[in-house]
Amino acid sequence: MNLNPFDGTPKGLTSRACGFLSHHCVRVDIKPMEQHRQKWLELDIPAEETDRVVAFQRRWGGLALPPSPRYEGGFMIGPGGEFGLHSWRWTALHETIEGCVESLALAHHAALWAKCITKVTGDEVEAVALDGYQPVREVRGLADTWWRGADSLVAIYNGEADCLSAPRSRTALIYSGLDEWGLGGDVGDDEG
Repeated sequence: MNLNPFDGTPKGLTSRACGFLSHHCVRVDIKPMEQHRQKWLELDIPAEETDRVVAFQRRWGGLALPPSPRYEGGFMIGPGGEFGLHSWRWTALHETIEGCVESLALAHHAALWAKCITKVTGDEVEAVALDGYQPVREVRGLADTWWRGADSLVAIYNGEADCLSAPRSRTALIYSGLDEWGLGGDVGDDEG
């Protein structure tokens, strides 16, 4: 197996996420899905779905990311390109794969710069006050969301709780004591 440094700047990602990919991710050599296209068509798999799989692999195939602060696997891509979890049921975490990558990059960035990280779980997540916070657009959050305040970032992970019908699995990570750089890195208003 060959490991290659990530070499590319995917469109649709902030400079923070691109930096995260280039510094913390590798690509593993994989066999191209293109070789299966004809067989899939013969099995009556719609050409649109076959094209979607091939396009996904071209963009993301073989990419090895650092661990998520919350999940260990079970990921799937939904029919509209949503990134989510599937176990007992399907739960979309982010509108896109790019949103998931943005979330991982932001978690890494926030953990480096926060003076304090507080973990809140279960019913206590409801008590996390988000008055005055704005959603972090680039993560394209659905079940999992990020919020930016004056000096803190809050990541709320509802995906596993929804997917497994396990409300005690809800988790919020509060990254506090952040300065302007810590709140966003080099992501400008026009990015994301």
